[in-house]
Amino acid sequence: MAAPDSSSAFFKEYQDRFEKKIKENEIALLEHWKAQLDKVISARPDSIASLQMQVKKVSEMMATRIKVLKKDGNG
Repeated sequence: MAAPDSSSAFFKEYQDRFEKKIKENEIALLEHWKAQLDKVISARPDSIASLQMQVKKVSEMMATRIKVLKKDGNG
C-alpha cells in the first residue's frame, strides 16, 4: 500500500495536470470563437440585416458544435 504522502502527491500532481488541461481547452475554445467573431467584425457588413445573418451563422456553428459534443458525451 502506498504511503499517504505518496498518494496525496500523486493526487495533487494529477489534479494540477487536469486543471492545466481544462485551462488549455478553454483557451483554445475562446480563441476559436473569437476568431469567428473577428471575421464578422472585419467583414464590415453594409446593413443590420447582413450583420444579423453573420451573427446567426456563428450562432448556428456554435449550436452544431454543442450538439456534436453532447452526442459524443452520451454515446
